[in-house]
Amino acid sequence: MLDLRPILLVTGVLLATLGVAMMVPALVDLAAENDDWRIFAASSLLTMMIGLALWLSSRGSPGSMGLRQAFVMTCLVWIVLSAFGALPLLWSGSVPTYTDAFFEAMSGLTTTGATVIVGLDHAAPGVLFWRAILQWLGGLGIIVMALAVLPMLKVGGMQLFKAEAFDAPEKILPRATQISGIMTLIFIGLTGTCAILYHLAGMALDDAIMHAMTTVATGGFSTKDASLGHFDSAAIDWIAVAFMCIGSLPFLLYIKLLRGEPRALLRDTQVRTFFMLLAIFILIIWLFQHHSGIHDGIEGLRYAAFNVVSVMTGTGYANADYNAWGPFSAGLFFIIMFIGGCAGSTSCGIKVFRLQVLWASLGQHFNRSVYPNGIFVPRFNGRPIDDNVVAAVQSFFFLYICSFAGLAIALNMTGLDDLTALSGAATAISNVGPGLGEIIGPAGTFQSLNDPAKWVLSFGMLLGRLELLTVLVLFIPRFWRG
Repeated sequence: MLDLRPILLVTGVLLATLGVAMMVPALVDLAAENDDWRIFAASSLLTMMIGLALWLSSRGSPGSMGLRQAFVMTCLVWIVLSAFGALPLLWSGSVPTYTDAFFEAMSGLTTTGATVIVGLDHAAPGVLFWRAILQWLGGLGIIVMALAVLPMLKVGGMQLFKAEAFDAPEKILPRATQISGIMTLIFIGLTGTCAILYHLAGMALDDAIMHAMTTVATGGFSTKDASLGHFDSAAIDWIAVAFMCIGSLPFLLYIKLLRGEPRALLRDTQVRTFFMLLAIFILIIWLFQHHSGIHDGIEGLRYAAFNVVSVMTGTGYANADYNAWGPFSAGLFFIIMFIGGCAGSTSCGIKVFRLQVLWASLGQHFNRSVYPNGIFVPRFNGRPIDDNVVAAVQSFFFLYICSFAGLAIALNMTGLDDLTALSGAATAISNVGPGLGEIIGPAGTFQSLNDPAKWVLSFGMLLGRLELLTVLVLFIPRFWRG
């Protein structure tokens, strides 16, 4: 029988924390003399009460947590927090239905950035702050999960990044608390720096703070319907490019930097590959724009860099409608939205390290075909790659393709056209935000989609954010009988 007490204990603590966070937009609305502060205050009290009730009912539970409990906890936390994070969005009237509210909250916590809210330029300040807070908390939670939980669960080859602190499941809770404390300080520092630079570049202070929160979290929620394109500022765009990249690098390397290892980032092959891929795609889009007469010179480089970085890191900001650049650019953006950033970051997608592992494994296979008696060992960051890691990465790719296809078929069955269904499935499972086409493209929103499609997309966002296997394993009957 699965002991739910450790799971409910963690869920209760995080739910109570979410309730405390709801007081921030309440205070913002109160200062702005907006009556929505009562809604956020009521939502906060309800969320904190239920969170504390779960915590009190689970006190005295074992401090250890097994594999099955870790799987259940990871999924349950994201679902429960999204369910309660949706309440102020619904009760404030920002969205008409709970389906829309849950979609928006799930998009926030998974740092996807897809939105159903229209009229952001005139939305209440508390609602805008709450959306930014959801993404900021989600980004922080993703880092902790990627460092403390997924390596221990051996999801998709993440055991490559397994730290000694997590060599046993029983160490998850105390060690995750320590890591979350360090990461929170780093996250706050990066967010504060980004906010100051945005403000110096011309953003209003509140816009600068909210955009900094969603930039570092590579989330993409904006306070404007036109996203960062509203500001039409080269300085703001380049600041966003820099911090989207910063949010997509392994956060463990920032700890090494603080410990006096400045070359840690340069030595990491994952980081070098990430920037190499960005450079290649930016150059392709820049040259395409020049050849097509869309943008030229430094301006063309700015639009190419901003949109390539935004899509590949899964941030989802837009400063132009790249759908209007033609089928070649739209097709290329569709491909790069699957790639994502580095492991242990706030970014999404397949992740660069998995591409490296597959490439190394493919090279080993070709070499063995040519030299049957040779000994070839695939390596990552100079270290041999275990066969279990290769198998886990290959399984992840297979599940990723199957999941993408399944989501696309399900969305098509809800009545969406082929382009919207395909790009919707891709942007959900890759946690990017905007898709392709006139409906959900960079210039559109997800508001007009039907409710079944929004629930499918919400599941897709959860599936992609939690690295597939963490969710899919719960559908195996044997998991519950073990």
